[in-house]
Amino acid sequence: MSQDHLRTTGVGRMLARAVPSPLIRLLLLGLVLGFAFQGTRGLWSPDEGRYVAGALQMLDSGNYLAPGYSPTRINFSKPPATYWVIASAIRMFGHNTWAVRAPYALSFLGTLWLLYGMGRLVTREKPWLPGLIYACMLFPFLSANIVSTDVLLTFFEAMAMLGFLRLAWPEDSHPRRRDALLMWLGFGLAFLTKGPPGLIPLLAILPFMVRRNGWSALRHIFPVAGVLLFLVTGLLWYVIAVLRYPWLVHYFLHQEVYQRLFTNTQRRHPGALGWIVVYLPTLLLGTLPWWPGWGRFWRGKAGGESHHRWRDRRTVEHFLLLWFLLPLLVFCLVQSRLPLYVLPLFLPLSLMLAGSLQHRVDLGIARQRAWLIAWLLLLLAIKGGAAYLAHPAADDRLAARQLSAMTAQHDYAAVAFIKNTSLDYDIEQLTPWGLRFYMNKPIYGIAWRSPDHGRAICAVAQQHRSVLLVGDRAVDTQALDDALASCHVREVVPAGTWRGSVLTWIRT
Repeated sequence: MSQDHLRTTGVGRMLARAVPSPLIRLLLLGLVLGFAFQGTRGLWSPDEGRYVAGALQMLDSGNYLAPGYSPTRINFSKPPATYWVIASAIRMFGHNTWAVRAPYALSFLGTLWLLYGMGRLVTREKPWLPGLIYACMLFPFLSANIVSTDVLLTFFEAMAMLGFLRLAWPEDSHPRRRDALLMWLGFGLAFLTKGPPGLIPLLAILPFMVRRNGWSALRHIFPVAGVLLFLVTGLLWYVIAVLRYPWLVHYFLHQEVYQRLFTNTQRRHPGALGWIVVYLPTLLLGTLPWWPGWGRFWRGKAGGESHHRWRDRRTVEHFLLLWFLLPLLVFCLVQSRLPLYVLPLFLPLSLMLAGSLQHRVDLGIARQRAWLIAWLLLLLAIKGGAAYLAHPAADDRLAARQLSAMTAQHDYAAVAFIKNTSLDYDIEQLTPWGLRFYMNKPIYGIAWRSPDHGRAICAVAQQHRSVLLVGDRAVDTQALDDALASCHVREVVPAGTWRGSVLTWIRT
């Protein structure tokens, strides 16, 4: 019996319905990879603890406009979308690590779905392949377990770029208004997640469209309805925040734009070669196990007549290359560099690799299926090992257990970390904000070398009555006693040392 005849029979239709579609199978794989061990590993400082502390502060205070890590410290280094998402997850699923990480697994899953939509334009015969490549890449897989802004940013940029690809290569040769709206909705949410970096793909979109279609193409890229949608989703919060806190204009332009772009204030691998230390290993190791396809892609685009034909056609391949290279150039020039910054670039990488490998990947071949299963098991083993076996000093859950055990005989309502610094950035980075999640107490960071450190200590003491102080050894003991005396503290009890810090219990 032929396959065509089998498809027309009732049995054939039943079998077809019983076999999940490629999209369903891709999403099921994403569920396994995204949610496996997702609630097992503790929060790691500084970033994970800081974002979760900000979400908890929103829930406790009811102030969803201004992100903050403690009742006295607001922080606008990132827009609020990440805090909103985490706070919503905690409210929906409870006060547990699984709830905190669930939005990242869902973002990972959503990114696979959006890549499937892009695959219908780039690899029409195998639209599932870009999503499969992205899901199995080492770096995107591991990133789905990290509380950060970048996983959400990647999801929203994928939304925007799906809208653009459908706008630039429409199925019926006529750009659709809804695709432009999808693009600007994605860019708006990306801007609300991380600010200007969320718009970096426009560096590829604009020159490509102008070169391919002329300046008239911009009217399709910037429709009035799309721009308005971006203004509402991406900029409305900024307008409200600036009206409430007028000093934010200077803060955003000076600290979040100028300092991040041109100075080494944040000490995140600056210098002419800092990008090599961060991004080269991330891209090389992070694209495992797809290196062979990456090499074939770049060799295929090397010099000669074929390169000129490929370039002059201005195809989707040309655009994908621009989408990868131009943002990468920006990331290399900017003086603040971290591996997660380039996570969105794994979207065009996945699409380029899919185009290169679409005639080589055939999961109907038993050997390829076996290799894929073996790699997936290895990925899950790595994630499980990090969850159960890795306990670095940055593990806030471990730190909370240690600190609580050492101070069990003292009753305190808050913990204040006194750091021997004058810089707000050091307080932001060095204070283990994630302890708030496990100890259910407000966490404060106080810069000892700041002129108003005494006032900050007194404010915490007066608000909470009983406080555990965790001071750097470099903090002068007599000076601290003098500061506490000015607060009219009734009891000052040494509580030992913890990780090189001096513990002091106070009560007013």
